[in-house]
This record gives sequence, structure tokens and C-alpha cells, in this order.
Amino acid sequence: MRRTPEITLPLRVQLGAGSLPEQLANQLRELVTAQVLAPGDPVPSSRALADHLGVSRGSVTAAYDQLLAEGYLSASMGRSTIVNPLLRRVHPPALASIRPVDPEPPLGLDLRPGRPWTAELVGPAWKAAWRHAANAPADTASPALGLPELRLEWAEHLRRMRAVVRDPAQIAVTAGGREGLALTLLALGATTGLRFGVEDPGYPSLRRVPERFGATVMPLPVDEHGLVTSALPTGPDAPEVLLVTPSHQYPLGGSLPIDRRQELLEWAHANQVVIIEDDYDSELRYTSSPLPALAALDDPATGRVVLLGTLSKTLTPALATGFLALPEWLVPAVAEVRADLGQPLGLVAQRAMAEYLRSGALRLHTQRMRQRYRRLRAQVVAALRERPGLRVYPMDGGLHAVVETIRAEDAVVAELAAEGVQVSPLSQYWSSSTKHRGIVFGFGAAPEAEMAAGLALIAQVAGRMES
Repeated sequence: MRRTPEITLPLRVQLGAGSLPEQLANQLRELVTAQVLAPGDPVPSSRALADHLGVSRGSVTAAYDQLLAEGYLSASMGRSTIVNPLLRRVHPPALASIRPVDPEPPLGLDLRPGRPWTAELVGPAWKAAWRHAANAPADTASPALGLPELRLEWAEHLRRMRAVVRDPAQIAVTAGGREGLALTLLALGATTGLRFGVEDPGYPSLRRVPERFGATVMPLPVDEHGLVTSALPTGPDAPEVLLVTPSHQYPLGGSLPIDRRQELLEWAHANQVVIIEDDYDSELRYTSSPLPALAALDDPATGRVVLLGTLSKTLTPALATGFLALPEWLVPAVAEVRADLGQPLGLVAQRAMAEYLRSGALRLHTQRMRQRYRRLRAQVVAALRERPGLRVYPMDGGLHAVVETIRAEDAVVAELAAEGVQVSPLSQYWSSSTKHRGIVFGFGAAPEAEMAAGLALIAQVAGRMES
């Protein structure tokens, strides 16, 4: 049985000798390197160690967070913090003196972007919401635009979290992002030959939806801040519909400044363009508060912005649940299409989500996940930011990282796959022939110990300088 360390570790802190978290992190790192603490060993709880040393618990927690980000420690819900079992993968130079071990098998780590951490989703509030939904009468049909209770809770959530004030009558329940986009296109009328603007680079799966309807996709350039609004075409050359991610450009991560947002809205009104704002992960922001949605700046009645959102990043894509926040003028057309095609989301799921939102559980879960993802983001930055041959794009929010590489993109992706780590090629996000080369990977769904090992491998493979 693995020993559980008592408070006998040779740890000491000294006032005036640097920050207490830094002192503790340095000493614990040395104990791991010296094999006093071995991979898999638990470390003292933050409360117990703080009491023993006579320091604040926050100082110990900050030290542990630093070592989690560096891959020396591993933590998961309901378990004590331990020395990373995969430490030899993450820090092999520091452990060169440890006796030889058999070669480790491939990691088997899927880091393709788009997946959140779901291990902590099923808790008391989640179970209570589904019990509530299951116990409700089962003899009623879902209204065309969705359950009124859910539309009310969506409207309240948007007001609180995204500064978007809309009447619940302007909310339509959808079966996710692609279904919501398809519904909007059908409500706008003829789709064959429709000019549909997309950011270049942009989200591949949503970009393919208008193509299925016979629309002509128009790639539009972005820079480090997002869509280049000064380059938007006007008059007969303008798109009729534009898909945009202003709060967190996908995948490069820029946030559209307020002057560009105003310019974008003025352009849309002047050219009669419908803007579909993909608000896919804007609540997961780490360096500042979440930015207000573009729809918050638009007129609720006569505006040009349709806000498209889902629960796939904040909860789980398995729900296939989302919404549209519509300008008032577009509601009748959407309701007519929905009445013809039917509501694709079952009433039980709608009731469960209405109760989950009503209880405040979504906001609490988002806050918890934001803390976890902030720690993982720090892990990515610590592993890759200073690595020669790599350029890591800013990660102010979201669940993915973009890394440009000097090495050939296909070689990096193939070598990582051979080692059991799946990532996406950066070039696939461009519609035009102008492409950047590198990788895109998610950091939301992986356990922290495995993430550390995956990052070590990415740094080694993607940062390798060609001879």
C-alpha cells in the first residue's frame, strides 16, 4: 500500500526570504527531484500543511497550484493531491537518476478541441433537475419555440451573464449550434446562392452548414483582435448573412474591440446583413470578466444580430441543447419554420435544463470550471510559451490552445498521434488558400496528470528543431 505522508516532510518557511508560496513550491519540487516524494505519493492536505507550518492555507494552495501547472502534482475531484504518476514523461531530466523503467505505452490522450470537463457535472443539482423533469406530466407536447419555462430561464441567464436583455418570447430553444444555425437560415428564406460570410479562419463544422443549403461561403479576414471590420465588402458584394465570434474569435482567440463592434453593427444595418453571433464559450474567460455580447449593443426589435448559444462548452455536448436570441422582427419566421419541422429537443430535457438554470446551478458550475480551466491554461503556458520553435497564441478564455510550429504541420500531428496524443491541424480552420501551420488542441477534458504528460510530449515533438 502506498504510504501516506505525515507532516514529516523537511519543509521550512522563513519570513523575508521571498514569497511563502514560492518557498514551498521550490522545496516540494526539490523533494520530488530528490525522490523523497515519488510518483503517486500523496502530499499533505493544504489545511494540514498550513497548520503545521503556521502559514495561511492560501499560501499552501498557491504553491500546490504552481506545481500542478508545472506537472509535478496531480489533483482530481474527491481525491487527495498526489505527485504526478506520469512525472517521468513530464520532467524526465529531473528524474534521470531514477532506476530504469520499462518503456511507457502511448498516452491514449484525445486533445482534439471542443470538449469540456464533465467529471464534476453530475452532482445534487443535476440529479434534482432531472428528477424534477421526470416527475412532470408526460402528456403535453413541446411548444414550437420551446418550453416557456426554459425560454424564461434562458432570457434571465442572458441578462445576468451576457448583458443581453430580451423578452422570453424572442428566445427559441434549439438542439445545439448547427441546428440553431440551420433554423435561422431556413427562416431567412431562399438559401441556394445565399452569400454567407465566415471568419477566416473559423469554426469548420458551422461553416459546413450553409454549404449544405447551397449557400456560397465568403471567407473574410481576421487579425489578432478578430474580424477586420474595415475590410468588409459593401453593397452588392456584401454577404447576406455573417457568422462571427466577437467575444472569442475561433480559433485564434482575439476579442473584437468596442470600436470594431460598433462599426460592424453600422455596416450590418447599412447593408441589411444578418449577423449570427456564435457565443460558444464566452463565459469561460480567465484574464478579465466575460465581455458583453455583440447582441447587447443591438436593438432588440429592429436589430440585425441573432445570438446563438449552446451548453456544449459550459456543461457537455451530450445534451445537444442551445438557444437563439432573436430580434423581434425575425421571431415569426423562426416560429413558422419550427412549427413545420417540429421541436427537435424533448420536453424532459427542456424541463431539466429549465430547473437547472432556475436553481442557479449553471452559474455555480461555470464558476468552478473557470477555476479549473484557468489552472490548466497556466499549465499550457508554463509548458509551451518559452519553447523555441513554437508560437503560442494568447489564451484569454476558452478550452483550446493554438500553437504555430516551425516543423511541418502534418509531421507534428502524425508523430503526436503515434505517441497516443490526438490534436487538430491548424490549417483546417481556413477556408481560403492563406493558411497558418501548426496545431490546435483542447485542454478542458483531460485529467491534469495526463495533460501534463501530453504537454511535455507536445513541447518535445512540436518544438523539435529540424536538422
